[in-house]
Amino acid sequence: MQQFDLGLNLSIKKTRKREFLEQMQQVVPWRDLVALIAPYAPEGRTGRPPFPVEMLLRIHFMQQWFTLSDPAMEEALHDMPLFRDFVGLSWDSATPDETTILRFRHLLETHKLAEQILKTITYLLESKKLLLRTGTIVDATLIAAPTSTKNSTKSRDPEMHQTKKGNQWYFGMKANIGVDADSGLVHTVRGTAANVSDVVEANSLLHGQEVDGYGDASYQGVDKRPDMPAPTLEHELRWHIAMKRSKRKALDLQQPIPALREQLEKVKSKIRAKVEHPFRVIKRQFGHVKVRCRGLRKNTQQLHTLFALANLWMARACLLKNSQSERVMTV
Repeated sequence: MQQFDLGLNLSIKKTRKREFLEQMQQVVPWRDLVALIAPYAPEGRTGRPPFPVEMLLRIHFMQQWFTLSDPAMEEALHDMPLFRDFVGLSWDSATPDETTILRFRHLLETHKLAEQILKTITYLLESKKLLLRTGTIVDATLIAAPTSTKNSTKSRDPEMHQTKKGNQWYFGMKANIGVDADSGLVHTVRGTAANVSDVVEANSLLHGQEVDGYGDASYQGVDKRPDMPAPTLEHELRWHIAMKRSKRKALDLQQPIPALREQLEKVKSKIRAKVEHPFRVIKRQFGHVKVRCRGLRKNTQQLHTLFALANLWMARACLLKNSQSERVMTV
C-alpha cells in the first residue's frame, strides 16, 4: 500500500493523536503483517470487491489504540479526516462498514492470526537486537468483565470468574505475560480465568531459551512444579522468585546475611519492575481495562494484538532511529 499523507504540515496542529499515528505508520511492519494475513483473506471472485487487507488491518489496529467498537470505528472513519488518511480512504471512496470490520476480526480469530502477529513483531524486535531472550519476567494482571446479567442469556460470562486480591473482589480474566528481562518487551501471552493461580501458568510463559526467570512472591514453588523445564547439558533455567512480604519484614537488617538478602530482593525488584510497563501501556495508553467479548478465546486473541502493539509503542524510539539510519544509508 502506498504511503499516505497524514496532513502533517505547518497549517495543521500536530496533536498527540496525529503524532502517535505518524509514529505507528513508521514502526509497524505493515508489509510483513499483510503477507501473513493475505492468504486467508477473501479473493473477491464473487460479490463486491473486497477492501485491501492493509486497510482493514490499519482499521483493526486503530480499534485497539483508541478503544473503538465496530460501530464507533465506522462512524470515526466517516467523521475524522485523520483516520481516513491513515487507512488510505479518499472522501469519494467506499468506507468499510461495521460488518466488514467485524468479519475481518473474525478472520483473525478463526485462524489465530493475532498470535502470529505477536510472533512476527517479536522476530522483528529480535532482529533489531531489541529482544535478547536471555531472561524472562513473568506476571499477570486482572482484566475486568461485565458483571451485569441484563443480557439475552440472563447470566454472566461462564468463562470468567471472580477472585479476591487483598480485600477487593474482582470478576473477569487474567492476562499472563512473559517479558524479556533486558528490554521489557512481551514475547508470550496467555489468557485464563481470574481465579487461576499465577504460578500455574508460569512455566508456559517461557520461550525455552532463557537461563533466568523472575517473578513476584505469588510464583513461589514454580521450580517444583511438574511442568518445570528439565535441565540439559547446554541449558538450565534458574528461577529468581521474590521473598514473601511477611518473611522480608521479619529480616534483621542489622545482621550481615539478612542485610545481604534484603539487597538481593531490591535487585530482583528492579528487574521485575519492567514487567509492569506493558500492562501500563495497554491499560492507560490504549484504554483496555475491560473485556469486549464473551469467552476467553476471543479476549485472549485481542490481548495478543494489544501486547504486540504495546511492544512497538515501547520500542518506537529505537525503531524510528533505526529506520532513519537505514534511509540515510540507502541515500
